[in-house]
Amino acid sequence: MTLHLPAPADESAGSGDPAPAAGAPAETGAAAPAVAQPPDDRPRERTRGRLRALDGLRLVAALMVCVYHYGGRGGDISAAWGRDPDHVFPHLSGAFSYGPLGVQIFFVISGFVISMSGWGRSVKDFAISRITRLYPAYWAALVIVTVAFAIVGLKRVPTSDLLVNFTMFQMPAGAQRVLGVCWTLWAEMRFYLLFALCVIWPGATRRRVLVFATVWTVTALYAESSGESFLNLALMPQYAPFFVAGMGLYLIHRFGHDALSWGLVAGAYLIGQREEVKALVAPKHLDVFHHRSVLMVEVVLLLGMLAVIAVTLVPPIANLNWRWLTTAGALTYPFYLVHEHLGWVVIGKLNQHTDWAPTTVFAATVVLMLLLAYAMHRLIEKPFAPRLKRLLNKAPVLTVR
Repeated sequence: MTLHLPAPADESAGSGDPAPAAGAPAETGAAAPAVAQPPDDRPRERTRGRLRALDGLRLVAALMVCVYHYGGRGGDISAAWGRDPDHVFPHLSGAFSYGPLGVQIFFVISGFVISMSGWGRSVKDFAISRITRLYPAYWAALVIVTVAFAIVGLKRVPTSDLLVNFTMFQMPAGAQRVLGVCWTLWAEMRFYLLFALCVIWPGATRRRVLVFATVWTVTALYAESSGESFLNLALMPQYAPFFVAGMGLYLIHRFGHDALSWGLVAGAYLIGQREEVKALVAPKHLDVFHHRSVLMVEVVLLLGMLAVIAVTLVPPIANLNWRWLTTAGALTYPFYLVHEHLGWVVIGKLNQHTDWAPTTVFAATVVLMLLLAYAMHRLIEKPFAPRLKRLLNKAPVLTVR
């Protein structure tokens, strides 16, 4: 099975942006606008503060994906361990196989964070925030993984495909991927485009987000049943429910509890769990690494949804002010980018040159990937993202008349 992972959330979101970021204080309620708006668009007053617990949850989701890649699947990782992971971790590999659901948690977080970070912004400002958030660490990860593969003599992506990877459009271009998890970035980018066109461009309001989320849910269901490849590509029926759930939770966070917003969240879970059962639960007659349980897929997904609700809407948790949670959120995106293929290389080398127990090799690899993620954040993201932002801000604005 190929794991499709998320991308990160937004730096201006106050939680770190599947797709991830450490950054500015959260937008938690705007001052009364100069021009009166309809009552349903007036944000309730909230104490300003960063949703640090949401940062921490992002890293938890990334670690779920990581344990799947290292011990919950067959294929390439078997060569690194020297045998199938279910023989290496006989009591854990079954649990690890539910790790792909961390991606769906990422998507819920992304729906929340993109709604927050895009509120009140222009399309240009929103696009710049996404570009500066995603590309510096992504470019660094491409270089690091490519060089590491060249050093150890593993299969390399053709140069022409590698160059396409630097655009982040390798999937629609049909080029070979350098980073296995980048499929989630392609899903995120399509969500950003839909949100920008339908919400940010005309101006974000509660009503507009509700209409967009509802119409997207219905049309995504139509796209899936129609079998039209372009509609499936554009509307993403397999991922749309999770982005929609995040948008609904942001409306509750900003405007307070109401039946429509909670209806979006509940409906998104009910539709989304079926999508994940279809994707992750194989028929009994097929020979797969692990036969997942329908009930466990539903439960893990529900627990993930409840965790996002807790860190955004439950005051004792949402108001946690532990600064290390923000650091955890800052590590999530670079860790997510490099952990898979680079981690397999590290596991293989540690198995060859040490007599460590598999659990020690596993833990050491995770720690090394986190340290690399911290270095990428400090040496790449922090210095280069602001420079890229200044450069893009100087670009002329395209005016549509």
